[in-house]
Amino acid sequence: MSQTKHSVNHPFKRFLFLCLGLIIMAFGVAFSIQAALGTSPISSVPYVTSAISGLSVGTTTIIMNFIFILIQIAILRREYDWFQLLQLPAAILFGVMIDVAKICIQGITASNYFEQWVLCAVGIFLIAFGVSVEVMAHLVTTAGEGIVLAICQKLPIRFGNMKVIFDATLVCIAVILSFLFLGHLDGVREGTIAAALFVGLITKQTNKLTNLIERTCLQ
Repeated sequence: MSQTKHSVNHPFKRFLFLCLGLIIMAFGVAFSIQAALGTSPISSVPYVTSAISGLSVGTTTIIMNFIFILIQIAILRREYDWFQLLQLPAAILFGVMIDVAKICIQGITASNYFEQWVLCAVGIFLIAFGVSVEVMAHLVTTAGEGIVLAICQKLPIRFGNMKVIFDATLVCIAVILSFLFLGHLDGVREGTIAAALFVGLITKQTNKLTNLIERTCLQ
C-alpha cells in the first residue's frame, strides 16, 4: 500500500477530490439510513453499534475505521506504508459528514415502501459515485479497503473475492450484535443486499465519468 505516483501531480486538487468523494459517500450513507431498508455492508456495524451505544453513526464510523487502521498495521507490520495513516483524518471527515448529512436530509422522509426504495436507490448511487471520486484522487484508500488490500498482500487471494468476504463478515457481525444487544435485527435488510450487489456495478459506470474528469483536471 504505497503512495501512488499519481498523487505527486496536482496534490491540492487531488486532496479536494478526496474530500468531495468522502462527502458524497457520507450523503449516500445518510440516505441509506433514512430509507430504513438497511445500510450498506460497510456501514452496518457502525449503525448497529450506534443504536447500542447511543453514539452517532458518524462517531462509531470513526471508531471502526481507527480499529481498521490498527488491524492493517498488525497485519503488515514493517511493510505498512505510514503514508496510509492519512486514512485517519479521512475517516474523521467521513464520520463527521455522515452526521452532517443526516441533519441536512432529516426532512426527507418516506411514507411508503416504494419511497423507501427511492431513498435507498439514491443512497446506493451516491455511495458508488463517491467511491469513484475518492479513487480518482489517488491519495489514500479507505480504511476498510486498506484491510482488504493488506490481507491480499499476505494471502494469495484476489481483491474482489476478499472484498466480498470482508463485507459479508461485517454484515454477520452487525446481525450478531443486533440480536445480542437490541433483541431484534436492525440495520441489515433488503437494502443491505441491494447495496452489496449494485454499488460495485454502478461504480464501474461512474468510473467512466471520473476518468474523464481526471484526464481533464488532474493530468
